[in-house]
Amino acid sequence: MIKQRPTIRDHSAEANLFARRAFVGFIFVLGLVAILLSNLYTIQVEEHTDYQTRSNDNRIKVIPIAPNRGLIYDRNGVLLAENKPVYNLEVIPEDVDDLAKSLEQVSKIISISESQKNDFLDDIKHTRRFKSQVLKARLDETEVAQFAVNQHKFPGFSIEARLARYYPYGDTLTHALGYVAKLNRKELNKLEQEDQATNYRATHDIGKLGIEKYYEQLLHGQVGSQRVEVNNRGRVIRTLSMTPPQPGSDLVLTLDIGLQQIAQHALKDMRGAIVVMDAKDGGVLALYSNPSYDPNLFVHGISSKDYKALLNPDRPLINRATQGRYAPASTVKPHMAILALEENIVTESTTIWDPGFFQIQNVEHKWRDWRRWGHGHVDVYKAIEESCDTYFYDAAYRLGITKISNFMARFGFGDLSGIDIHEETTAILPSKEWKEGRFKESWWRGDTISVGIGQGYWTATPIQIANATNILVNKGINHPPHLAQVAKKEDQVTQINNEEKPPVVLSNPDNWRIAIDAMHNTVKKVTGTAHRAFKGVNYDPAGKTGTAQVVSIAQGERYDAKSLKERQRDNAIYIGFAPYENPQIVVSIVVENTGGGSSVGAPIARQLMDYYFAANPIELARNTAQ
Repeated sequence: MIKQRPTIRDHSAEANLFARRAFVGFIFVLGLVAILLSNLYTIQVEEHTDYQTRSNDNRIKVIPIAPNRGLIYDRNGVLLAENKPVYNLEVIPEDVDDLAKSLEQVSKIISISESQKNDFLDDIKHTRRFKSQVLKARLDETEVAQFAVNQHKFPGFSIEARLARYYPYGDTLTHALGYVAKLNRKELNKLEQEDQATNYRATHDIGKLGIEKYYEQLLHGQVGSQRVEVNNRGRVIRTLSMTPPQPGSDLVLTLDIGLQQIAQHALKDMRGAIVVMDAKDGGVLALYSNPSYDPNLFVHGISSKDYKALLNPDRPLINRATQGRYAPASTVKPHMAILALEENIVTESTTIWDPGFFQIQNVEHKWRDWRRWGHGHVDVYKAIEESCDTYFYDAAYRLGITKISNFMARFGFGDLSGIDIHEETTAILPSKEWKEGRFKESWWRGDTISVGIGQGYWTATPIQIANATNILVNKGINHPPHLAQVAKKEDQVTQINNEEKPPVVLSNPDNWRIAIDAMHNTVKKVTGTAHRAFKGVNYDPAGKTGTAQVVSIAQGERYDAKSLKERQRDNAIYIGFAPYENPQIVVSIVVENTGGGSSVGAPIARQLMDYYFAANPIELARNTAQ
């Protein structure tokens, strides 16, 4: 076969193709050269200063700056939580060549206990090695000076001045304010999941309980940073630039520190809780749980000895005001009266005969009244004034548990109150469904009788009792309890917690008046159970006493406190408000194992109200404390 020679036209096509390829290649090379020249210009001219700084074993380091935590004030501007400077010995593990050796040598200069070393070594196992960790907190001036002289021997070690949380009123406010303490691994993981970990790069503490935890994001602020030049030993040579941190918002609470101190003084060494609310808006004026503890112990890491001391039978770590579950006892009788009136079980003039007990027809068991010989003829007013059990046994039996449970739920029983701290329980508002789910048993009509006087399966927290009382005295208007009032940041003031919940509406609004008048008579009438405690006051109070059984007393036996162990004795409960015509405050008091609400609870309520309505409450608080 004869091969065909390429023609002139073929040579021309190849030449054109080559030329096009060469041109594209030239453009590509030219683009690369342009990029190279541009990068060279950027590096050699625009970023010359930065790269020059990095030369000769120097490097640029970005150091996060923790924001100052917002302060917390009471309603009158008294500082409740502040930040105080402290000096800590801190270590960045990745900057230390031989950590074990360095710890041993540093211990010869500053006294560091084995527990502090162990805590530090445990902490660095669970955190990033470039993050600074506290080896010893709160150095004194001598320790600061001793280490400063020898600091050049310990790369990675430094003394850092920080602002640490301090609570000037100690155990007076612990269960309301809570406290801050060291961030743990679980909290760091949560912050990462919520995409907030960057904002905590320089932060060592976080709110653990109470207001400090609930308003963590408001109080914390925004992290800042500084770009610094450091030498090969990690020493800062100069600061290149800085983005200042933004401090957290300050919080103004509804609490009144004077009233809080009165509450603490009134409970003394008794176990219990006190809640005082502003009847106008639901602001909590006092929230105290006893026994309490000093939150400052936790700020820098509580010792094992101190923590074990808190794990005692009195359970000071529990916030009794929001987590304590108590039978509300006779303090719910005004609510029960309203329900009975609403359901036409009774009228304002209906009377029953009280022989000292209630008995179901053809049933041998007797439900005893607290007054063994009874109250005689009793109407709704007398039933509340003298706290007649038999009247409410009868009303509850005729109402049935479903109506009682549904009605009481409208006042917040069996539910969280909505107060702005996380430590709260719903307690128990019994119902047929609840008993079936809890005990796999049906509800018996006899179970309802004790519920009529706030006993049986029914439990409530002091904050729930206060909230239910506040709804009653406001004739259905529902102001949820809250502790925070406003947040302040620079010139901005933001109102917090000013919402209302749906009101409780009655078919006959006059039924509010009947219950409120009866509570007024409880204090004003000589036969009222709270009369003696409020003799001679210059304001017009109203209230209801309660005495809650802790253990059952066998049929036919009398309650004898002296024969019972201390923790088996009755709880004293009291609810009250003042003034009667235009309520300003509502109080809820529970004192464990101390007897009757009239003898223990009501006198405490008077101390609180005396302070609130005093011409000079600050002076009164000072004299009371002395």
